[in-house]
Amino acid sequence: MERGSLILLRTHKTQTVAHSFLAASLKGISQVILIENSISGLIILAAITIGNLSLGIITLLSAMIGTWIGIAGGKDRTAAYRGLFGYNSVLTGLALSLFLSGNFRWVIALAGAAITALVTAAAMHMMRNIDLPVLTLPYILFTWFLLLSTFFLERVVLSPELVPQDLTHWRFISGGAVDWFGGMVNGIGQVYFQHRLPVSILILIAVFWAGWKLGLCAILGTITALITAYGLGAEEEMLNPGLYGFNAVLTNMAVAVVFRTAKGIAWFMAIIAAMVTVPITAGLGVWLAPYGMPILTMPFVLVTWMFIAARKTLSKI
Repeated sequence: MERGSLILLRTHKTQTVAHSFLAASLKGISQVILIENSISGLIILAAITIGNLSLGIITLLSAMIGTWIGIAGGKDRTAAYRGLFGYNSVLTGLALSLFLSGNFRWVIALAGAAITALVTAAAMHMMRNIDLPVLTLPYILFTWFLLLSTFFLERVVLSPELVPQDLTHWRFISGGAVDWFGGMVNGIGQVYFQHRLPVSILILIAVFWAGWKLGLCAILGTITALITAYGLGAEEEMLNPGLYGFNAVLTNMAVAVVFRTAKGIAWFMAIIAAMVTVPITAGLGVWLAPYGMPILTMPFVLVTWMFIAARKTLSKI
């Protein structure tokens, strides 16, 4: 084979590898909201970047770091190319860049994204035998422990927004106006820590791009959470930014579509699951308030596991 042909072949191979890596990284972004679609990931990345350039950069870099670790370190690279090593890294990168302050927060956020990929691999191995998905547990555990370490580590600085609360002096604030449309749409955007309407709408468009059922699930999840939280007397400060919605969105999508094993009454059970995330969110908020820790997506993980595990016995749901 001539030298020119070899160069062209190597160039084509390099381009193919780069394209596959970029597509996998974008899927890592979309997998945060339980979607395996590189175009959806690109739309979501654009939405986050429009909202905040720095967060857009950290999202892409975190996805690439997690994906690279999955590809470079794994015998079976299928999971990495599906974006399954990227999404927890994306969430960790975003969370640490938002919840930390100081000169080292970007470095810590990217290092955290890398470590979270390793935690994801460990969680995949440990949970294989119990037949439950890893979901966002690696991101939650690593982020919580890293944020808690700020009390003992001088160079890891917690954001002033995260302040430990004394529950004995807690005052319930209510009486404001509920922004129903904003609360509904922001419940979807908050999956990526976004609470601006244009950004949240773009993220919703990305979900619909992947499939109308997924888009419908996202809308049903956030509406269910908003109505349930309002009915239970939640504060408007939690309703309007969509802080009760994002866990319900993920749970509704997971139970109704992504991890559905039979037709049955899956959509009805998904709505019930979305409702359950509301008191779980409130309860975890009380539990974590003395430490000043964010709830993250733990309600989604707990409720989704509960309903998936219940299906092992009650197969028709």
